[in-house]
Amino acid sequence: MEVILLERVAKLGQMGETVKVRDGYARNFLLARGKALRATEGNKKHFETQRAQIEARNLEAKAEAAGVAEKLDGQTFVIIRQAGESGHLYGSVATRDIAEAATAGGFSLNRNQIVLTHPIKSLGLHPVPVHLHPEVDVKITVNVARSEEEAERQARGESTIASREETSMDDLGLEIGAALAEAGPNAEM
Repeated sequence: MEVILLERVAKLGQMGETVKVRDGYARNFLLARGKALRATEGNKKHFETQRAQIEARNLEAKAEAAGVAEKLDGQTFVIIRQAGESGHLYGSVATRDIAEAATAGGFSLNRNQIVLTHPIKSLGLHPVPVHLHPEVDVKITVNVARSEEEAERQARGESTIASREETSMDDLGLEIGAALAEAGPNAEM
């Protein structure tokens, strides 16, 4: 199916281009989301008459996205989750959770704008790309921690998982030492 692009689409083309795509991709994605029109003679004429208005709206949206990107780029958002001793989360952090954290931080983000190839399933600092406009992308950092204190330590660069393991090994060494001291020098092992 041939379609006329109403905005820039990655790996496909620029606004105003007529491209040939598979029928399902056109119906289910491009046409459904208002990113393209079917390339009929009537639509081509209509697009040419509306081209200046569409380009103006696109430039306005891009300028607005660039303004938000300036403030959003490099921001860190803290998400508190429960996790095991090894740092593996009991659940996961998805795009919806990141969008809610960003909204709580004063930015209006839609979960469709957040690009995650897979959900976050471990504690730590995770860089996440945000797609504000077809031509404007930024990166934010998501700090996943068990508590606010742990989030602050992670932000400073400390490893919270290693410190818990070292503490437990030190405790184990003290317990073994105390048991040997109680048993005395002639104790059998």
